[in-house]
Amino acid sequence: MESRASAGHAVRTGPGSFTVFEVRDTALSAESYFLSGRFDRKVSERVFWFAGGGWNRNRFAGIQNRYEAAGGVGNLWVDSDRVKFRTDYALSYTREDDVVRAPDTRDTFAGFRFSWKFEHKLGANATFGNELILDENLNDTSDLRGDLINSVAVSMSRRLALKVTLQSLYDHQPAFRAIDLLAPPPPGGAKIGTVLDELDTLDTIFTASLVVNF
Repeated sequence: MESRASAGHAVRTGPGSFTVFEVRDTALSAESYFLSGRFDRKVSERVFWFAGGGWNRNRFAGIQNRYEAAGGVGNLWVDSDRVKFRTDYALSYTREDDVVRAPDTRDTFAGFRFSWKFEHKLGANATFGNELILDENLNDTSDLRGDLINSVAVSMSRRLALKVTLQSLYDHQPAFRAIDLLAPPPPGGAKIGTVLDELDTLDTIFTASLVVNF
């Protein structure tokens, strides 16, 4: 995924204080990639255990590399032809390399993860999906991350489907970006250093994709 977004700079307004100004930028600003896998095994009709992991790069959110692993148990509440719903409970481990490393931050931490996955068939060819992942940093409980995905997939053939997705990513302690610090005019305007600016706590991503089923 690629985006053309805004850039910014800061102007000093006093000792130890500054104001951030956003400027539209038409150049390529960021890229996002992810890779993940998961293994599930049933213990009984309603209980299963699982293990999984993944990697992602989301420079929109200031993340250069994030490696995650998780393992736990879950409940399968509904498993019919039209509706499927499960919940998971797991311990997780995260290593995160930010684009801009902020001082006094840890790049590895253990967490507790709760998630669910819901699917509902809408007629013969369409399926609505809802997934939620909440991951609590056990080293710093104020650091909560969330990932909410709503999707609709429409089958075009036995093998192909068109899928549209709206993803909301929440990070209570987001990463930082480094921006230029300018002297206040007049005469000013010259770069006098750099400062750290905290990114947004909530990002939204809309995607449309072609899904191949095997």
